[in-house]
Amino acid sequence: MDIDKPDDKETTGPEGETREQLRKYFDENRRLVMNEIFHRVSIRKYADKPIENEIILKILKAGMQAPSAGNQQPWEFYVVTNKEKIQALAAAHQYAGCAAGAPVLIVSVYRKEGLWVPEYAQIDMAIAQQNIWLETDSLGLGGVWLGIAPQQERMDKVAEILALPDNLEAFSIFALGYPAEQREQQDRYDESRIHFVE
Repeated sequence: MDIDKPDDKETTGPEGETREQLRKYFDENRRLVMNEIFHRVSIRKYADKPIENEIILKILKAGMQAPSAGNQQPWEFYVVTNKEKIQALAAAHQYAGCAAGAPVLIVSVYRKEGLWVPEYAQIDMAIAQQNIWLETDSLGLGGVWLGIAPQQERMDKVAEILALPDNLEAFSIFALGYPAEQREQQDRYDESRIHFVE
């Protein structure tokens, strides 16, 4: 097989999809993905309703589909449903209080060892987190990204709460659930920030 021209029948997807099947899927759903980009908002109030594991796994599959520097895929994900741990994480810093009412927290962490370009790990994590947020929105849930990295004090606090091994660093907390509030997304487009270099 010519490695520069991969066979469309080759299995490449997370569930055994071929390139041809993936291309067709993304062609059909590209507009839906764009809709999530222009629909997603920060949701901080949640219904008292658990999230099914199947839905959580779909969200995390989306996160793991993110590109990463050198394809290093530095991520690990801690799915927190324990009420005491949720309360402790909600107190990890002054802006995380809304997490206390979420049925699930996804804590994204990254490996410090065995990475091709470790200095790009936090950028990789940010891309994965964006995927997680967009998939959350597409499934009818709401969430909010609570920043942990790069503030070392917050990172250490989350590591202590979850008893993370030494080779992992905390990156973010993502609180999610079925929305108990509705908000419209702001129009953030600002043409004055676009600069063409010709």
